[in-house]
Amino acid sequence: MVYLDYSATTPILPEVLDSYNKVTEEYFANTQSIHKLGIKSKELLDSATKQIAELLSIGEDEFDYTSGATEANNMAILGACEAYKRFGNRICVSEMEHPSIYGICKHLEEKGFIIDRVGVNQEGLIDLEELRRKVTPDTILVSISAVNSETGARQPLGAIKQVIKKNNPNVLFHSDLTQAIGKVPVRIKDVDLASISGEKIYGPGGIGLLYHGAGIKIKPIQFGSHEGELKPGTRPLPLIVSFSKALRLALKDLDKKEKTVKQYQERIIEHLSSYPNVYINTSKYCIPHILNISVVGIKPETFIHALEQDEIYVSSNTACYSGRPSPSVMAMYKDEARSVSSIRISLSYLTLPSEVNMFIESFGRHYEELSKLK
Repeated sequence: MVYLDYSATTPILPEVLDSYNKVTEEYFANTQSIHKLGIKSKELLDSATKQIAELLSIGEDEFDYTSGATEANNMAILGACEAYKRFGNRICVSEMEHPSIYGICKHLEEKGFIIDRVGVNQEGLIDLEELRRKVTPDTILVSISAVNSETGARQPLGAIKQVIKKNNPNVLFHSDLTQAIGKVPVRIKDVDLASISGEKIYGPGGIGLLYHGAGIKIKPIQFGSHEGELKPGTRPLPLIVSFSKALRLALKDLDKKEKTVKQYQERIIEHLSSYPNVYINTSKYCIPHILNISVVGIKPETFIHALEQDEIYVSSNTACYSGRPSPSVMAMYKDEARSVSSIRISLSYLTLPSEVNMFIESFGRHYEELSKLK
């Protein structure tokens, strides 16, 4: 099997799974219980929380646990809009956001908010001049992902924040860091709000976090126990501890891992560029872990299932857009043919050279077969 869909989700590392199993077996008590077992669990929770805060260089009170990035996106954007709606009703998002962001925006439009979309150039970078124009006195929040999940385009968060704050210092800047954390260096303090998912960093599914900088007020969108916390309910200790371990491992040797992935990406691009009607949808601002290509004239699902015959697994674009044209490729290239035929190959430092060779061989064989049928 050759798995090249790491941007959809990652396998859990054995040592992370070991942590999950150990905590499940030995620390099963509720962290709110005042008996000995509860106190033992609470101490482990505090230790994991402290480690996460140190790894991200943030305060222990500057984040809340979530079920993943989608829930964090909802808590950040809906909670911020509810808290700051007296200051305005406009929100800026880019044309290359995750579907969860657009789902939230659709809901907010029904509530009377105005959504301003900001375009990108052919290299995938946000149009800073357009952003400058669209941040108005009525804008209360901007949401732009750090790394696009379809093409890998990486945004300059620091520069974006400067543009936002210069125009309106009261505007909050949210970023979904899901595709960036564990792949490239990120300064979380470049944003006011950030979403992170455990399943994208070789951790368990069902766990993530929402970062909210000091002084940022967010109204809860869920209610229940644990007064004063953004997410009510019993803390999933096994998930939190294993997430903490996954994060520590993900941030280790980032440069070395990125260099390995870059070599794989360059090898694949070198081979695929020689085929007629194959377009490489990447730029120097895209991270090497995500390689988007278009095989014009062949349906993406047809090519994906052809590769699957060889137990090689890629995707058409982000899993939430699977089977539909790529909005991000369209935003970058304004080319419908490329958009409807895009395939995402997502690599990892765990990918083996032999797996890259198997993909290249399989791609060439199926390209010739499918081109003849076309």
